[in-house]
Amino acid sequence: MPVRNVVLTGFMGTGKTAVSRELSHILGMKLVDIDAEIEKTAGKRIADIFSESGEAVFRDLETEAIRRCARTGGQIISTGGGAVLRQENMEALRGNGLVFCLDASPGTILSRTSGSSERPLLQTPDPLRRIIELLEYRRPFYEKAGIMIDTEKKTPLQVAEEIAERYRADTQG
Repeated sequence: MPVRNVVLTGFMGTGKTAVSRELSHILGMKLVDIDAEIEKTAGKRIADIFSESGEAVFRDLETEAIRRCARTGGQIISTGGGAVLRQENMEALRGNGLVFCLDASPGTILSRTSGSSERPLLQTPDPLRRIIELLEYRRPFYEKAGIMIDTEKKTPLQVAEEIAERYRADTQG
């Protein structure tokens, strides 16, 4: 039986990038960051794709990258925060992976993302309000995406260890 992927999803600032790096070390699996794959394929940064072509074009590129990456097993796949919005993304990811959704409070997300110009959806006068609005809209998608993991007051290593334990139990059970 092929080795399943470990998929991390969740809102921006919940720790997907940092946790996926730790998981890659713990489980000895290759790390695939969907945003990095999009940037490599498009030849430009995510922020530039948003500003030049819009969110819809970015979402199409994201779906293509997810489809391509989800075909291979035995990887840690870190998705962008909006990947859950398309059912086809989630079907592709679940087809060959165990999906975890990282969660954090709006205040924690704001503190983790503040000062970054790499977050196109937060380039607004009131980023906390935008985080709350986006979280409210996306929460149902996140809740049905996979196993919810709270990242509040935990280090990326602690979260990665929790996920690795659940992944091992799932794949051995």
